[in-house]
Amino acid sequence: MNNNLSNHNSQNNRFRNIIIALVAIGLTISVFLGLQTQNSSVSLESQAQNSVPLEIALTNNKPTLLEFYANWCTSCQAIAPQMATLKQEYQKKVNFVMLNVDNSKWLPEILKYRVDGIPHFVYINGQGKTIAEAIGEQPLTIMKGDLDSLIENKPLNHTPQSGQVSNFKSTVSPNNNRPDDPLSHGV
Repeated sequence: MNNNLSNHNSQNNRFRNIIIALVAIGLTISVFLGLQTQNSSVSLESQAQNSVPLEIALTNNKPTLLEFYANWCTSCQAIAPQMATLKQEYQKKVNFVMLNVDNSKWLPEILKYRVDGIPHFVYINGQGKTIAEAIGEQPLTIMKGDLDSLIENKPLNHTPQSGQVSNFKSTVSPNNNRPDDPLSHGV
């Protein structure tokens, strides 16, 4: 009887090991296929490589949608398919420019547009003037409406706009030779 019990436990262990091996194989295949699906979808890097260079976009008299992004940004990744759809539909009428915030080359633009969250979109009219900015994931219908308005040179319906401003020159300077001025640092 002890021999029968030993055979039974051995068969149970073998059966358990086979099940564990099959589950491990299944999980490995699932992970592999999941990674393949992710890699074959629209990637931010491929979109960036196919985007219009900033220098051209700012001088070709077409409206521009400037997108600040990063490869690690989950929101940027989430809207990548949507952006690919927009680019395919609007590429003849709108420049699509992508600037990676991890590339120090774009630091002047990051500072100029005060990028403090990504994705950060900047709508620029055909004359090169910034007319609106949006931060974060935007619904496809909203972006289509804003792009249509941008193309028609009309106010954007859904995105906060940059209005007309007056030039400002400060009369206070850090070096106005007043020793009591805290901005002069005692100079």
